[in-house]
Amino acid sequence: MTCVRCAYSCTLVEHSYRRQSTLSNETDTSRDFVQSLARGLLVIRAFSAEHPSLTLADAARLTGLTRATVRRSLHTLQKLGYVITDGRQFELTPRVLDLGYAYLSSAQIGDIAQPFMEALSAQINESVSVAVLDEFDIVYVARMPTKRIMRIGLSLGSRLPALVTSMGRMIVADLPPAEQKTFVKAAPMPKMTNKTLTNKEDLQKALVKIHQQGWVLLDQELEDGVRSIAAPIHDKSGRTIAAINVGTQSGRVSMKQIVEEFLPLLVKTAAEISSAMSRR
Repeated sequence: MTCVRCAYSCTLVEHSYRRQSTLSNETDTSRDFVQSLARGLLVIRAFSAEHPSLTLADAARLTGLTRATVRRSLHTLQKLGYVITDGRQFELTPRVLDLGYAYLSSAQIGDIAQPFMEALSAQINESVSVAVLDEFDIVYVARMPTKRIMRIGLSLGSRLPALVTSMGRMIVADLPPAEQKTFVKAAPMPKMTNKTLTNKEDLQKALVKIHQQGWVLLDQELEDGVRSIAAPIHDKSGRTIAAINVGTQSGRVSMKQIVEEFLPLLVKTAAEISSAMSRR
């Protein structure tokens, strides 16, 4: 069985270098771009479940920044209380959570979705999650777990590669055509299982179908034994701003049952959340 986090960590360095390239491009074209701030945030994002503590060399390797730049960033973060160190290894402090909480508080998606998710989870006795898109990942902003269906533990703030997840594909499927094409071309598609769709031409065709039908069902593409079905959450203008999914085990729930029993309830819940979001 594939470990999702281990497989995805293989793309971390690639992502970091891509982000560093983006920093350089934006610096060249924008006088208002604060490069030191961008670099500090890049250093924060180098920490992960696979890399809970980092040396200067580790952080430089993962971000693509020079050791001198990383040293200044970590020193600043330490003085501000976001990082602690024993003189060699650096670790994040709980203060970093304030950054994520600021988003959750302002977006309100999690708070609004939670009661609807609880009702859906109680009806079907399965895990329900809501995620948004961030660069090439989805980020979990609300979750109602029941049974442990994956080898990894998912919680608020967990990130997964968008194109191999049901919620990620749902959101990407609803992007404007030009934006979607650019996203698919640049986004990584790690092969998480033998069933993972990694051909981008085939994926582009799948996204067209997903957009037309308004939902997506993945069978063991993210992790062996895990199936998930997702539907879009819209804002008042009709734009897809998030997705909600139901995750279950392939040995317990058939594809037919997911479509016939879970899908109508999931679509109804997504519509209820969308309606509540439009009234906020």
